[in-house]
Amino acid sequence: MKKFLFFTSWVLFSCCCTAKGEIFTSISQMTDLIYTEKELVQSLREYIKAEESKLASVKSWAKKLDALTRVSTSDPEGYLAHPVNAYKLMKRLNTEWSELESLVLQNPSDGFISNMSIHRQYFPDEEDETGAAKALMRLQDTYQLDSEAFSRGKLPGMHSSAVLTVDDCFDMGKTAYNDADILDYLSYSVYQMGDLPRAIELTRRLVAIDSTHQRAGGNLRYFEKLLFKQLQELNQSYQPASEEPIQLGTYSRPKDHLPEREAYEALCRGEGLQMTEARRSHLFCRYHDGRRNPRLLLKPLKEEDEWDSPHIVRYLDILSDEEIEKIKELAKPRLARATVRDPKTGVLTTANYRVSKSAWLEAEDDPVIERVNQRIEDITGLTVDTAELLQVANYGVGGQYEPHYDFSRKDEPDAFKRLGTGNRVATFLNYMSDVEAGGATVFPDFGAAIWPRKGTAVFWYNLFRSGEGDYRTRHAACPVLVGSKWVSNKWIHERGQEFRRPCGLTEVD
Repeated sequence: MKKFLFFTSWVLFSCCCTAKGEIFTSISQMTDLIYTEKELVQSLREYIKAEESKLASVKSWAKKLDALTRVSTSDPEGYLAHPVNAYKLMKRLNTEWSELESLVLQNPSDGFISNMSIHRQYFPDEEDETGAAKALMRLQDTYQLDSEAFSRGKLPGMHSSAVLTVDDCFDMGKTAYNDADILDYLSYSVYQMGDLPRAIELTRRLVAIDSTHQRAGGNLRYFEKLLFKQLQELNQSYQPASEEPIQLGTYSRPKDHLPEREAYEALCRGEGLQMTEARRSHLFCRYHDGRRNPRLLLKPLKEEDEWDSPHIVRYLDILSDEEIEKIKELAKPRLARATVRDPKTGVLTTANYRVSKSAWLEAEDDPVIERVNQRIEDITGLTVDTAELLQVANYGVGGQYEPHYDFSRKDEPDAFKRLGTGNRVATFLNYMSDVEAGGATVFPDFGAAIWPRKGTAVFWYNLFRSGEGDYRTRHAACPVLVGSKWVSNKWIHERGQEFRRPCGLTEVD
């Protein structure tokens, strides 16, 4: 990937390694910042108006006093010979100049600074800014976005006035550099591709911008020494580096902790889907009454097959707009960095591979939550008495959840021990918003991608009837490219399902 190549290649010469990860705010919380900024702009305008008023008063004083001093200095003795002038001089110096001094000392910025101080506690910090920069770089990776087009606000299917300035790109380059990303993505582009003249030119630009840079000076001397040696051996003279963008046709991205990253990201882009015509012929839509559940008999739900094996279904019109807004209203004050359950301890903790904000809602919080829980039980035929609370998540720009299993594996026996309800037998996922671009739920093992549709829900079993985990259900939430993604999910556990979903005769029934 180019990784903002046109703007940041001059910071490629580093040697450090840091795990990828960040914290940044959800779209929901960022909307509050929009209104905060609007209020601060209004406060800034009031400050400017006060400063202009103060300056106008000072100018008026200066104009008046300038006229007086021109007259008085032309003939000081004659001026003071008149008793009124003598009195007014005493008065001006004793009183009026003190008033002017007080005027100049007035600080109209007090109100603005006070307002800033009140709101500053809610401002994003450096970690949030770094996280947002990494989110943009993640989007560029996953969706293979052209660096120059991306910087000009051009995204697949849309063009925006939102552009990255040179300063923005510079700051993002520093972020990538500090995170060792720039080394991963550019190491083969200049120095290791043998383009020493370009490496020298780029490093000279870096030194010109930041003469105190710790590594740039050493790198520059090292590259110049190598180039001088090469030119001597070839009996050639120095040729300035080309200004053409560096091409990375031979580049291959370093491996990371995700063995299926390429497949996962391809699915996010809509590539590599394994939905063949033969498979599609086995998918159907139907009305679902929850095995003649009384609450669904008169109004059965529309059910669509998303995948045949493992069986994944989508239910339509699960949540109304009013219910969605109520759930979001309840969740917004509680949104916090999303957590995952530590497989060794069973304790909820944050993880670099899950980037979103989430909240947990109980049935007692509002009748809507109780109604949604009951609806999930009616649809699935599984009890939710032993299920986890309804989790609501908001994915902002670049928000994602890398490939993972919802159930605990055999080497994680204590993952849900604290709950005492067994493993996660099934997942019920509600989509509470449409997403303009990105944000699909993908299953790399069998090449499926499920796109968010507001008001619908998808359901699948994580365990076979034998209780063994279905490893095919490893899935991911793709980064949100454009828009805001709201979901809520219910993880249903084994306990209480003994007669609702009896064991099968084989391990994979």
